[in-house]
Amino acid sequence: MNEEYDVIVLGTGLTECILSGIMSVKGKKVLHMDRNPYYGGESASVTPLEDVYKHFKIPGAVPESMGKGREWNVDLVPKFLMANGQLVRMLLITEVTRYLDFKVIEGSFVYKKGAIHKVPSTEAEALKSGLMGIFEKRRFRKFLLFIANFDENDPKTMEDVDPQKTMMKDVFKKFDLGQDVIDFTGHSLALYRTDDYLNQPCIDAINRIKLYSESLARYGKSPYLYPLYGLGEMPQGFARLSAIYGGTYMLNKPIEEIIFENGKVVGVKSEGEIARCKQLICDPSYVMDRANKVGKVIRAICILSHPIKNTNDANSCQIIIPQNQVNRKHDIYVCMISYAHHVAAGGKYIAIASTTVETNDPESEIKPALDLLQPIEQKFISISDLYAPTDLGTDSQIFISRSYDATTHFETTCDDIKDIYKRMMGTDFDFAEMERKKKDTFGDAAE
Repeated sequence: MNEEYDVIVLGTGLTECILSGIMSVKGKKVLHMDRNPYYGGESASVTPLEDVYKHFKIPGAVPESMGKGREWNVDLVPKFLMANGQLVRMLLITEVTRYLDFKVIEGSFVYKKGAIHKVPSTEAEALKSGLMGIFEKRRFRKFLLFIANFDENDPKTMEDVDPQKTMMKDVFKKFDLGQDVIDFTGHSLALYRTDDYLNQPCIDAINRIKLYSESLARYGKSPYLYPLYGLGEMPQGFARLSAIYGGTYMLNKPIEEIIFENGKVVGVKSEGEIARCKQLICDPSYVMDRANKVGKVIRAICILSHPIKNTNDANSCQIIIPQNQVNRKHDIYVCMISYAHHVAAGGKYIAIASTTVETNDPESEIKPALDLLQPIEQKFISISDLYAPTDLGTDSQIFISRSYDATTHFETTCDDIKDIYKRMMGTDFDFAEMERKKKDTFGDAAE
């Protein structure tokens, strides 16, 4: 291990594994270590079910009604992929898709006044939806057409909306859309977690709604994808990519010390040996003195023997409970997967409710979600601190990822990856350049 590396990566969460793969493709010499004996870190999938009970300190044996323990792969941080989103682009460009199989999530729903409704994202669905009255449906249809045609480079498509100056609340006002429609558009289509976006330039919201529509257009049922056998497959896929390009992986390695000279990282000490490096990527747990707590997330992993009511018996779905519907500052999310995704025993479903904690009684905050899931066979509750780096790495050359937030998709994780990449490399992450690199070298490397 007494070698010199360009980059050492600590932790095998998805963020770290993607960056490790990208750095290896770019020709960097990478060493990747984790103190755990398994891949995935915070974003691991735990198997068998007996280990899930142990992880959450649930006493007693796993009931026989749960089927075989080996049939379960339980994500600790559940998330879906947007079909047209950044993570899917990264998977396609790096060809990590060769190691994974995906299934489309069957439906996307939104909560309104105690009931759940399918999110309308096409004109036909909007006209059938119980979320709006007849006149509002027409206005919403016009709004969707406006978004679909909007092009920043073509003033004719803008209808007097300035993408950088017009606030999103004024765009809603222009189409005379009411509060309930604003709620599901902002939170279920644009996927904002709070209402802050209403007072910001509209271009970001327009692009987010376009991403939702384009993702939906790819497969039809919903804009979301999920990997068979659980999210833990993805860090392993990027680990393989890194290995193809010469990256070295070491699991079960205790990290004794991160070594600095003149305030800059120069290496990592493990089991008495030192590996030297020019740059270090890690999750916050390895450098707690360089990260700040920025909040908490509660997640309740619930095992069910039935699909969620009013979802057309879907084997998988997402439900968003907009904050205004339950007098909160943050949305509540539910995502459900099942035996159809090889993550549960036959006839079983895993539904996960999550939100950003706002009070001293986190479990009561997800009650509206848990009420939708009844009856619940078994529940595992976790409350995690969220960390953000205080050290941006400019001087120290340590690049720290952010904790996984309450959202049920990976777009915020991808933003973090691109941010770390820019700070490390001094240039924006360029999908097109990555594609060219893959064409130039992947053919030989992957043979």
